[in-house]
Amino acid sequence: MAIPSPSALPHAKPPTEWSPNPGQVAAEEILAGPQRHTALVGGSRSGKTTLLVRAVGIRALRAEGSRHAILRQHANAARGSIALDTLPKVFRTQFPGVKLKSHRQDGFFSLPNDAEIWVGGLDDKERLEKILGKEFVTLYFNECSQIPYNSVLLALTRLAQTVPFLKQRAYYDLNPVGKGHWTNVLFGEKRDPLSRKPLSNPTDYARSFINPAQNARNLTGEYLASLEAMPERQRKRFYEGVYIDQLEGALWSYDGLDKGRDESLTPHQRAKACRTIVVAVDPSGASSKEDESADEIGITVVGKGDDGHAYVLADRTLRDGPLVWGRAAVNAYHEFGADRIVAEQNFGGEMVRFVIQAADKKVKVQVINASRGKHVRAEPVSALYEQGRVHHVERFGHLEDQLCSFTQSGYMGADSPDRADALIWGVSNLMLDALDTIVISDAALAASRQPAQIRPRAFRL
Repeated sequence: MAIPSPSALPHAKPPTEWSPNPGQVAAEEILAGPQRHTALVGGSRSGKTTLLVRAVGIRALRAEGSRHAILRQHANAARGSIALDTLPKVFRTQFPGVKLKSHRQDGFFSLPNDAEIWVGGLDDKERLEKILGKEFVTLYFNECSQIPYNSVLLALTRLAQTVPFLKQRAYYDLNPVGKGHWTNVLFGEKRDPLSRKPLSNPTDYARSFINPAQNARNLTGEYLASLEAMPERQRKRFYEGVYIDQLEGALWSYDGLDKGRDESLTPHQRAKACRTIVVAVDPSGASSKEDESADEIGITVVGKGDDGHAYVLADRTLRDGPLVWGRAAVNAYHEFGADRIVAEQNFGGEMVRFVIQAADKKVKVQVINASRGKHVRAEPVSALYEQGRVHHVERFGHLEDQLCSFTQSGYMGADSPDRADALIWGVSNLMLDALDTIVISDAALAASRQPAQIRPRAFRL
């Protein structure tokens, strides 16, 4: 069924002229197909989100009393990017005269025909329960590189509303990552991402690729040039909008991370099943969140279960000043009931301990002094992954991109592997035997102000 012009819809005045870019034209043809599931894969600012939000708006205006949901992994991103930006902008330009009424407390927008568009984050348990307590005729998963497949499967159980003349549809979009990502397995290889068996209904899955060069009239030449000048790996993802091959000699692969993923419990449920939990911090010299010249501060949470395996529970990485990242690390410590915070001292030694304990002086801190290069420290941790002894409890898109940029020759990513470094510290602290490659000084001994009594402990990394 072809998508009608917005001007042909009830409650809509003639819109400002909709002139899709070439990539959107091809995507619209795919969207008009009979399939239940449609994915738009594309580079940065290629127009995929605008097109799919527009499609959701058209469907909502066509069907009185229909319900539609736009979901991201993180609730704050869903609100900032969709609820406060793209959705109202699309309605202003495409459906002028249509009143989009916000029900902020409940998390949805209503239209004059009583249709509803819900916006939420899959990490917001309370709001998600409210959303998934209803049935929908449209589900749109935005930025799927960050969304675990099990979360998608759960939400799809609510793609069940029956609306006359409106087929149930699921939309997906993302900046493509590695070829082992579940979206490529599902829409490209036409295999089930969990069992890896061929789909029984492959024609029900269709996708279209789109890149920012096709959206050139809406972007500056400088922006496009900056994307085109990126290192090859990032260029393919953000400029060409294509899935990425594994690097030669890579220590991690997307396929391997997927195979080791364990989403059988939520992060907090898994934390309760762990006997030891650490919050690992890789500081940077950032002075504030506006300090874009500085690296991010890697903050990850890792637990060790009774089975002797490590579980990556959370990635709380951010870019901000010491007071903010210190509080973020302490918040993660309390949220997951951690035993200690492990922090690299590359930016000031005791300053790191001071920043963290300024937020909470009762927190136990271990300060690590790195003595080997990043990729050397990464190798024994990647071996634990290969042995099936480390599991991610959900999909951590940016963190996993950094891991897959580590090779035997060094780190090949465009930016600093802050998230991956923090993860490596955390897994090493929990899982590797004592040798002499990093030194961790005990916070309690340091606090006694008796340097002669400090006996550093060594851990292999």
